[in-house]
Amino acid sequence: MSDRTWTVTETDAGVRLDKFLADPSRLTSRGRATDAIAKRKVFVNDTEVDAAAASGRLSVGDRVRVWMDRPGSAKAAPRSGRDDTLRIVYEDDELLVADKPPGLLTVPLPRRHDEPSLADLIELHFRSRGKRRPHVVHRIDRDTSGLVVFAKHQTAQDALQEQFARREPERVYVAVVYGHPTPQSGTWRDRLIWDRDALVQKKAAQRDPRGAEAISEYRVLELLDRSSLIEVRLVTGKRNQIRIQAGLRGHALVGEERYVYHELDEPAIEFSRQALHAARLSFLHPATGRRVSFEAPLPRDLSRLVATLRRRARQRASASPTS
Repeated sequence: MSDRTWTVTETDAGVRLDKFLADPSRLTSRGRATDAIAKRKVFVNDTEVDAAAASGRLSVGDRVRVWMDRPGSAKAAPRSGRDDTLRIVYEDDELLVADKPPGLLTVPLPRRHDEPSLADLIELHFRSRGKRRPHVVHRIDRDTSGLVVFAKHQTAQDALQEQFARREPERVYVAVVYGHPTPQSGTWRDRLIWDRDALVQKKAAQRDPRGAEAISEYRVLELLDRSSLIEVRLVTGKRNQIRIQAGLRGHALVGEERYVYHELDEPAIEFSRQALHAARLSFLHPATGRRVSFEAPLPRDLSRLVATLRRRARQRASASPTS
C-alpha cells in the first residue's frame, strides 16, 4: 500500500489532521499519523504538510493523501521550534554555499539517522530541480552557525577537499568568549587528540605521536561585559578546534558545555549554545580557479547576545566610581 487518498466528508469536517489519519480505517494510530507527517509523506490538497499542520482542522472536500513510499522520506522533517530554513548564500553548477542555522546537523550521523541535517535540506532542494545528492566538502558543529560549502558532483568535491587538505581556504569565525584575552591578538598553537569514544578533543603532549597540530589566529573585536567578541581564523581545521583552544586558555565560549577548564568568578552568561559563527569563507572555485568569498551575518540569537553584553558593559562602566 504505497499511496492512499481520502476526501473529507461532513462527518470528519473540523477534525484535526493527525486525528483524521489515526482513524482505524486509515493509518490506525496517532503515532503512525505523526510519523507520516514528520517524514513528509502527507499532503492536503496536493500541498505537503509539516509537523505544525498536524493540529490543523480539515474542511469538507479536502483531499488527504499519504505517500507511504515517497523517495527520501525515511528521515523526519526538521522539528518545529528550530529554524531549519535553507539559506542559500551562493549556488552554481559546481557548488552550493549555505548559511547553516544553529542546532542543525551539517550531515546525518549514524547514531542520529532520523534527525534532519543541512545535507537533507540541500538534497530536497536539489531533488526539486532534478539533481543528485549533495557532496560533502567540510562540516561545522551542530550548534555552530554559519557558512558551509557542498559540491554538486564528484570532481568539484575532490577539488574542494584537496584545497581544505592543503589548508588553502580562508575560514573565519566570530565567537563570544569569557574574559578579555591578552594580548588582544595572537596565535593559538596546540597538539590535539580526538577521543573516538568520548567524541571530544583532548590536549596531547608535544611528543605524543598521536597528536595533530592545531593552529588558530585570533583578534579581539570588542570588549563586552565579562566577555569579548573575537574573530578567529583557522589555519588548521580540527574538530571543535576553536572551542577547545579558547577553553584551554581560560576563555571558554559563552554557552560552551564541553570545553570548560576554569571556574567562573560570577554566574554563567545564559546562552543556549556555544557562541560560535562561521562568518567568512573563501576558496578557489573548482571550475574557474578564481577566488570566491562569502560572508554570513550573525544569526539573531548571537546578535542579541552581543547587544545584551554590550549594554551591560556600558552599565557597569557608568556605575563604576570615577577617579
